[in-house]
Amino acid sequence: MAVESTPRQGGTVSNVPAVRTAVAVLRRLAASPDPLPAAALARALDVPRSSMYHLLSVLVDEGLVVHLPERHRYGLGLGVFELGSAYLRHDPLEHLARPLLVRLVSEIGDTAHLAVLHGAELLYLLKVQPEHPTTLVTDVGVRLPAHLTASGRALLAHLPQEQVRALFPSKDSFPTRTGAGPRNLPELRSMLNSERRQGWAVEDGLVTPELACVAAPSFDHNGHPVASVAVAFRRTARQPETWPTLARQVMSTADALTRRLGGTPTTER
Repeated sequence: MAVESTPRQGGTVSNVPAVRTAVAVLRRLAASPDPLPAAALARALDVPRSSMYHLLSVLVDEGLVVHLPERHRYGLGLGVFELGSAYLRHDPLEHLARPLLVRLVSEIGDTAHLAVLHGAELLYLLKVQPEHPTTLVTDVGVRLPAHLTASGRALLAHLPQEQVRALFPSKDSFPTRTGAGPRNLPELRSMLNSERRQGWAVEDGLVTPELACVAAPSFDHNGHPVASVAVAFRRTARQPETWPTLARQVMSTADALTRRLGGTPTTER
């Protein structure tokens, strides 16, 4: 796409490449529940209609936008889905997080994980172990109830309350593994509120009796919690009063991943 001058708000001309406007169009379409007319896009982005029509024509040709002629509107095209699928195939989270987790493990000597929410479950994507690791039930591809794990609650704590309610609609949504853990939505919300305030979550024997874990969330550029960084360890190896210090190291690693994802760490908001 050729580079051209585009108006800024207030009518002045800048040297921002047209690709910035194209990205803005795609984001605007992605955020809208319905296709949008070109005029609405032009107004929202402060771009002349003629320029907007030209830009949309290019995006349509590239398959990133689809034109709905009967409705005189535009929506995201199949090309956007193909790009998103390619992004997922390249395992971007693992590639971005692995060197950070390797460094964390070298500093603390315990196993570190990267995990994401999958509905009401936590899915482990990456596991980095020290030279002499502790045997854990968690491994790449393993799923556990999110409400029982520090990694899961670190992410749940930053979701809208309505979304948490939808993930845990009844008492049957709260299975246990060791007989402990939140048993209903009010108990879970109390834990999430506390852990959100302190910036990290802790799991003490809820998955495996003799093991504990601390975790912190990483965010994307929209401020959405996309993954959690966690460290698991034997309770006998670390006294509870030392867990906040360990949590700060985990939070620092999670913040570093947030920056790599283009987000803003909670400590900088």
